[in-house]
Amino acid sequence: MTDQIEQDQAAANDELSPAERLLLMEGQHRSLDQKIIELQSRPWQNQLLVQRLKKEKLRLKEAIERLKGEMIPDLNA
Repeated sequence: MTDQIEQDQAAANDELSPAERLLLMEGQHRSLDQKIIELQSRPWQNQLLVQRLKKEKLRLKEAIERLKGEMIPDLNA
């Protein structure tokens, strides 16, 4: 049992590969999109929260694009 816990902790401390980080960020981006859609469908929506979520979604999108750019080798080099 303790071996499994130690393995889980070691795995949690390992740095993610770029592909794993990309998948994680894309999942977060989709999750934010769903939250925004859900909030906007309510007539009593919290406009400030929607605005914050949209900014976070945009930040994630930019980070995803940067990471994709780093993963693709520069063809001119």
